Amino acid sequence: MATEDRKEVLSQNQIETPVVEIVQPAIEKLIYVIRDKQVMIDSDLAMLYQVETGALNRAVKRNIKRFPDDFRFQLTVEEYENLKCQSGISSLNKNGYGGRRTLPYVFTEQGISMLASVLHSDIAVNVSIGIMRAFVEMRRFIANNALLFERISNVELKQLEYQKQTDEKLEQIFEYISEH
Repeated sequence: MATEDRKEVLSQNQIETPVVEIVQPAIEKLIYVIRDKQVMIDSDLAMLYQVETGALNRAVKRNIKRFPDDFRFQLTVEEYENLKCQSGISSLNKNGYGGRRTLPYVFTEQGISMLASVLHSDIAVNVSIGIMRAFVEMRRFIANNALLFERISNVELKQLEYQKQTDEKLEQIFEYISEH
């Protein structure tokens, strides 16, 4: 009888860690380029790690030596405004009602890797692995399509030059018309 009670207590005390299935395309949509670095926003990471944004940032502050400026940095107002336009994230709210109260922090790939070590959970480890795979896949995509990106850039430059020439010719035509 005692062994049955013990088994029941053990099973009640065991906490099951939910299995987090990371969908890479979903993660890739949460990666932004800011200051020429691929980064993720603290609130998006908190959502993936299943913690509050404040808890994530407090864990970082307790371990700040692990997060130099090239691992984590705070956005400027201008960067945040640009990001809001791109992604539709919530606005800063100085009144304290809903939304963010401070400018968000963003984490580079190295900073995200470090997060798993300060959050101390199986979820954090699993999520970090998924995020690292997403970063690797994005680098692979960029490398595999570098030639395509270069060709698009060249087409854009040619288009701008053509537009400039067209504008100059139209200006000459308008000047001629106004003189006659």
